[in-house]
Amino acid sequence: MTDTMRLDAAYIANTYARFPVEIASGKGSLVWDVNGKEYIDMGSGIAVNGFGIADDAWLKAVTAQLAKIPHSSNLYYTEPGAQLAKMLCERTGMKKVFFGNSGAEANECAIKAARKYAAEKHGPDCYTIVTLWNSFHGRTLTTLSATGQDHYHELYQPLTPGFAHIAAGDMDALRELAKTTKIAAVMIECVQGEGGVVPLEADFVHALADFARENDVLLIVDEVQTGNGRSGRLYAYMNYGIAPDIVSTAKGLGGGLPIGACLLGEKVGDVFAPGDHGSTFGGNPASCAGGVSILSRIDDALLEGVRARSKAIFDALEGAPGIEAVSGMGLMIGVKTVRPARDVVRRCIENGVLCLTAKDRVRLLPALNIPMDQLEKALAVLKEAAKA
Repeated sequence: MTDTMRLDAAYIANTYARFPVEIASGKGSLVWDVNGKEYIDMGSGIAVNGFGIADDAWLKAVTAQLAKIPHSSNLYYTEPGAQLAKMLCERTGMKKVFFGNSGAEANECAIKAARKYAAEKHGPDCYTIVTLWNSFHGRTLTTLSATGQDHYHELYQPLTPGFAHIAAGDMDALRELAKTTKIAAVMIECVQGEGGVVPLEADFVHALADFARENDVLLIVDEVQTGNGRSGRLYAYMNYGIAPDIVSTAKGLGGGLPIGACLLGEKVGDVFAPGDHGSTFGGNPASCAGGVSILSRIDDALLEGVRARSKAIFDALEGAPGIEAVSGMGLMIGVKTVRPARDVVRRCIENGVLCLTAKDRVRLLPALNIPMDQLEKALAVLKEAAKA
């Protein structure tokens, strides 16, 4: 056990089942522990380091901003936030952006915007947000209430009211619910990440979008993990050809610094007035400068590379000994192994590869630009680790 591990055990809340690795440094898709052991990073900080660790262009942009002004109150204007919001709107067709610090904050904003719109348009009893079983939308009390997994609800009763859950694919359940409940919005992840890396069926997503449009129900897409190139498109909903009313995003947007963004479409673009919502650190200039650097480089060539790497992973793992199934989209992939997923991850760590888990699956979230030779080496280690 290292000194850091002892300090962690003594002073940090015991909320994480950490693996016994102390990361000291990294560059690109390689990291080194305090003993100098090298690892290929197949998790990218849980989909945060989209261009790898300490990306040169990102470092230059953030460092330059830190030297100007690292933080300013939202009572004043700063350039990086305005530039990043413009880029987000132009790339998505959305109208306005609210910046926070995390995916949970982005989802809280989405929920507040939906409820304010619905109350003003359909009355104060129109507030229910429908989400899917097996979803995950955050760890604040309200986003936990939105999450469709009982496991996360057990310790924190009473939950925030006003949420209902249906099974993915069950449009009949949604239509039945609408007969007795005023629905403000439907909130989905196109790929249920924490739920096991499960993509939604296209027919269901299209039916949801039709239902929302026909009933003036807002469609919220949670792109916290799927967004910013992770799915092989800028945002995962673009793979389905739908137009959400609200999109939440975070993780990969900042390239390594905390940031969340709630993108507001035509219906809700002006739903907030001064004082209706806020965030002390939201729109932090350094984080937004990092976001500008990241978003400006998520272009067609990069996205084509994401899709090529995704195909290479599926081709390498599907049908391999010890691997039962491979699911996901782009570079957000879940691998069902015969051996327990956490055992497979431990074997990978021993052999210099860092992976994640999601429910009963090994989860892969490598940098969008991970070099192919490093990817191939990591997949060979994973395949060996998965063998019974």
